[in-house]
Amino acid sequence: MAGANGGRGEGNLEAPTRHPLNWQDPSFYDEAALERELERVFDICHGCRRCFSLCQSFPTLFDAIDASPSGELDQVDKSVYGKVVENCYLCDMCYMTKCPYVPPHPWNVDFPHLMLRAKAVEARSGHTRWRDRVLTSTDRLGNLAGIPVICEIVNAVNASRTGRVLLEKVLGVHRDAPIPDFHAATARMRLFGGRSPETAIKASEETRGQVALFATCYGNRNEPDLLEDLAAVYAHNGIGVTLAERERCCGMPKLEMGDLEAVARAKELNVPQLIQLIDAGYDIVAPIPSCVLMFKQELPLMFPEDEQVQRIRRAIFDPFEYLMLRHKAGLLRTDFARSLGKVNYHVPCHLRVQNIGLKTRDLLKLVPGTTVSVIERCSGHDGTYALKEEFRAASVKIATPVAERVKAAECDFYASDCPMAGHQISSVLADGSAATHPLKLVRMAYGI
Repeated sequence: MAGANGGRGEGNLEAPTRHPLNWQDPSFYDEAALERELERVFDICHGCRRCFSLCQSFPTLFDAIDASPSGELDQVDKSVYGKVVENCYLCDMCYMTKCPYVPPHPWNVDFPHLMLRAKAVEARSGHTRWRDRVLTSTDRLGNLAGIPVICEIVNAVNASRTGRVLLEKVLGVHRDAPIPDFHAATARMRLFGGRSPETAIKASEETRGQVALFATCYGNRNEPDLLEDLAAVYAHNGIGVTLAERERCCGMPKLEMGDLEAVARAKELNVPQLIQLIDAGYDIVAPIPSCVLMFKQELPLMFPEDEQVQRIRRAIFDPFEYLMLRHKAGLLRTDFARSLGKVNYHVPCHLRVQNIGLKTRDLLKLVPGTTVSVIERCSGHDGTYALKEEFRAASVKIATPVAERVKAAECDFYASDCPMAGHQISSVLADGSAATHPLKLVRMAYGI
């Protein structure tokens, strides 16, 4: 076995680096080559097992190895490989926090991007389930479900037990999984018609003082209040806010499914819009961690030679990252009107991957009379994973330690930067409580 116990290395102590994703090379889709790489990496994982407590991919692999006659990978049925792949939702936590063999280590283990490659091979072969194609077509779903009359019907069906049982039978969406409402009055309709209100712009060394919101399909159709809270907090701090003229889904749902061609199509529409705004003097901010990560990491790795993609990577910010940069420059208002008490704050995986530190926590701690306890553990929601009938039990298992931490904290508020993670935690708590987004908390603290 060529695993971690094979005596060929002690792990890597250098900062991890990511290789570009070679997805446009025909060799990327070579099934025999993919199988050999899966065997190589799975054997290393078997010898290490540091990631046993993360997602369900690793227990699936390790249990199959332990149950094999030899106790080694060589006698594991290849069908298990597919189960390992489908349980990976690309949270990147194994790469960022656990694996000692990531590049520049010579073993060159990038488990999430290997899983992405396997998903891409599956997608190109045409074996992707219709259910998965529907759930990841967020723009199409939002446009249809956002039609006023249809919106009311969809929300009513999703709120009824009968409707959820039907949805489970037709789409394989688990009847107990949290599903957000759709809104006919979108964030784009609510936010000043896409025009920035008049404000005195104050630039700093690291920020221009005016931002263009990448609304995101989720923020626009499912939780427009999130964009309104962001705009209110930014306006209170003298930050000019506008909207891109038009946008598509960032592509993360399709990436997680392995449909890289669909990601590229979304990129072709979004990039020119964002570059136009950057050229006009705006920074870019998006309210969903996964969408920020898409432009900060995944698209730059898919298109390493595209200078426009690289420019957006340098110009896009998490909302609290941006606010704390303003605070560093002495430009953040701290005239908070009320305390928030005890806040239990969950850090989403795709925010942790951005490697920017705990900026949300840092800002909440500026509110007088507020204490913040932090949970750095996956909520188990992860895109569409927690929605699917076959993965709901696994997602709840992953989320349960987070929910238990929230329950034990007896806090005034619990929050997550990812609204979907917040809903997942609430669904596992099942006590009638609801997560409050950190932007809402800051708006409350300001009294605006």
